[in-house]
Amino acid sequence: PTRPPVVIVGAGRLGGALGLALAAKRWPVRLHSRGTEGRERAEALGLKSASPADLRRARVVLLCVPDAAVPTVAVELSATLPRTAALVHTAGALSLDALGDAKGRARGSFHPLCAVSSPRDSLVGHAVAVSTPSRALRDVLRRMAADVGLQVLDVPESHRAAYHAGAVMSAGGLVALADAAVLALGAAGIPPDAALAALLPLMRSALRGVEARGLSGGLTGPIVRGDAGVVEAHLGALPEEVAPLYRLLSRRALGLAGNRLRPESRAALERLLRS
Repeated sequence: PTRPPVVIVGAGRLGGALGLALAAKRWPVRLHSRGTEGRERAEALGLKSASPADLRRARVVLLCVPDAAVPTVAVELSATLPRTAALVHTAGALSLDALGDAKGRARGSFHPLCAVSSPRDSLVGHAVAVSTPSRALRDVLRRMAADVGLQVLDVPESHRAAYHAGAVMSAGGLVALADAAVLALGAAGIPPDAALAALLPLMRSALRGVEARGLSGGLTGPIVRGDAGVVEAHLGALPEEVAPLYRLLSRRALGLAGNRLRPESRAALERLLRS
């Protein structure tokens, strides 16, 4: 069936968000949690807890548990689930081997590229990385993604680490970059709360520019203007721990600027950013 019975293991943020999204599209979905707290979270979200019969009927079992728990949970479930139930983890960094020896069972991964901070967060408009050697399971996961509103990325198992590194840089790395920017404003005497409140709209406007005009077209600031004097002043004013990051990002921006810079401007910037 195009919408087979699904059991989500884990009633946390991602498990709840996927459960709500699938239930809204009439998927037969249940949440499975061994603890009373997890069952209470599922009930608070309006989702049904999985009974032993639901586990026997399940055709897709999504493991929305911490990465370190995936192998243990997979082994425990494999001992009780029918062979017709596919095991699918939602961890970006783990290979399918984390699900144990297949032994006739379909295995896959379904990793939404979304920073889910609440089970009521919407997943619509985000991407999801899908990996499985099973054509039948891939079709089900693609249907699941389409119904939830996720764009599918097929990630080869051999390149999973590179994929996950890029995903981490765009989310956790962005938060770390914001922290560095707040520290830079702190050197100008601006309190952290006020600095963050001022920088967040600026960051959103930069992302809108990238969305509308691409990476190179969305680039702004002294690098794309070829203003070596401003860059030199920045390097002299930044806290010691932030200056190396500024140099690294500016060298990346210099590459994005392409041939828009005059040769003398590019040469001056390269000299400043070399050290």
